[in-house]
Amino acid sequence: MLVDTHLHLIDQSRLGYPWLAGEPALNRDFLYAEYARDALRAGITDVLHMEVDVDPAEIVSEIEFVREQSQKPGNLIRGAISACRPEEDGFSPMLERALADPFVKGFRRILHTVDDGISQQPLFRENVKRLSGTRLTFDICMFPRQQPLALALIGLAPEVTFILDHCGVPDIKSGDFDGWKRGISEIAARPNVVAKISGIVAYADSGTWTAETLRPYVEHVIDCFGWDRVVWGSDWPVCTLGGGLLAWVAATHAVLTGCSEDERDSLFWRNADRIWQLGLAVAR
Repeated sequence: MLVDTHLHLIDQSRLGYPWLAGEPALNRDFLYAEYARDALRAGITDVLHMEVDVDPAEIVSEIEFVREQSQKPGNLIRGAISACRPEEDGFSPMLERALADPFVKGFRRILHTVDDGISQQPLFRENVKRLSGTRLTFDICMFPRQQPLALALIGLAPEVTFILDHCGVPDIKSGDFDGWKRGISEIAARPNVVAKISGIVAYADSGTWTAETLRPYVEHVIDCFGWDRVVWGSDWPVCTLGGGLLAWVAATHAVLTGCSEDERDSLFWRNADRIWQLGLAVAR
C-alpha cells in the first residue's frame, strides 16, 4: 500500500483560488482523473486531500467538492484536511463541524505566504490549542526561516498532533542545507510532530535533480523523526514543477533502497493509517 497524504485538486469552475493569479505554472484545472492516471501507475492505493487555500468563503464548499469526488466509483480519496482561519472568531463552528464529520481528518492554515505575526496572535494560538485531545491534526507549512515560529506554536499545544509539510520546505535549489538541518532536528525533538516527506522535487532544480540530490534531506528527516513519525505525500500538482508524480515516487523508492519492508510500510501507509484513523489495516 502507498498512501498519498497530500493531494491538491483544483477546479476553477467550482471554487475560487485567489493565489493562482500569481502562479502561472499552476493556474489551470488539476482534476482527479489526471492525477489518478499516474497515481494508479505508481501504486498509490489511498489518498488524503489537502486544502488548496481557496477563497475563505468557500472553505466548506471545498470539503463538499472533495467529498463528492470521493464518492465516485473507484476513487482513492479517503478523507480531507480542511483549510481554516484560527485567527478569526469563526473557527469555533468550523471545529464543531469537523469533529462531527469523520471525512475531515485535520486542518491547515497556510503560514508561509502570510504575515509572520498571524501564528503569534493569541486567538490563533488558543484556537489551535482547542485541537488538543481530538483526532484532528494541524499541518504546518512554513519556510526554514520560520522554524522558530513553528517551534513556538508546537510548544504551546503539546497535545495537538502537528504535521510538518514537505520536509520543512528546504531550499534544495540553493543548497542551503545546514540551516534547514538544525531547525528540523529541533522540531523533531518535539514528540507531537510528524514529518511529511512530500513533494520536495518542487524545491530542487527541475532540470538537474536526481535521487541523490534529495537523499540527504529525506534521510535527515527520517533520522530525526524515526520511522514511526513520518508519512509520505505527493504534493500534486505542485510536484509537477519538479518533474511530476511518477518522478517523485521513483525517487522515493530509490532513496529508500536498503530499508526494510517494515520501515517502508511505516512511511508508506501504516503511520498514516494510525494518525488519521483510515482503517486500512482492517480493510486490507
